Amino acid sequence: MSESFVDLKVEEGIATVTINRPKSLNALSVEVLEQLGRVIKDLEKDDKVRAVIITGSGSKAFVAGADIAAMVSMTAQEARDYSIFAHKIFESIEQLPKPVIAAVNGYALGGGNELAMACDIRVASSTANFGQPEITLGIIPGFGGTQRLSRLVGKGKALELILTGKMIDAKTAESIGLVNVVVPPETLLETAKAIAEKIIAFSPLATAFAKEAVNRGLEMTLDQGCKYEIELWTDCFTTEDQDIGMTAFLNKQKPTFKGV
Repeated sequence: MSESFVDLKVEEGIATVTINRPKSLNALSVEVLEQLGRVIKDLEKDDKVRAVIITGSGSKAFVAGADIAAMVSMTAQEARDYSIFAHKIFESIEQLPKPVIAAVNGYALGGGNELAMACDIRVASSTANFGQPEITLGIIPGFGGTQRLSRLVGKGKALELILTGKMIDAKTAESIGLVNVVVPPETLLETAKAIAEKIIAFSPLATAFAKEAVNRGLEMTLDQGCKYEIELWTDCFTTEDQDIGMTAFLNKQKPTFKGV
């Protein structure tokens, strides 16, 4: 039986996914990516799970990067396949119709930063560090880093981090928009869960539509994105949740959404 590198815990509609490979600082080997992909696929099908938190085991690393020990002897084709596979897994996280929160508990470098960026919201421990150090290895980010980083922090800052390979602390990451909030290490998961709890109190359909509108819209012109938003806005009015939410508002009541 193969070793398990991804742990899953579900409590009150919130799934906590932990990358558990501490001896390698939770590095993303092919096995880790395969297991993460299976977990995300299962969570998508599980109607009882409303939100997902991704974190790393231990206090040193969220995910310190891809598996350099495995990459060093890769052929160009093997490296291509590795990149394609990682992209597929990260896209499944980004496209999951449920909110995904990265609880970054330590080093988020290379593939680790790319994993965090594939999530919707990033909560960081004050001891966390971020970076894309691939340039120091003679390569470039290959799991979406050149694309998601520039979209999050802008072209100039993205190129600065990618071309210098430098590491930044959590507060700096927050100041440039890479991280949403920085908290003490002891309250990291508590904060991530509090954000998840707030989101899952709302309509899961509206949450999925909002996530889709933002993600798909970023791939479009402003005009196309606004037209796509109109279509998803219209879809909201075909749901019971829209009637529940607006009726509760008018009656000064708290809505209980059904997800239909």
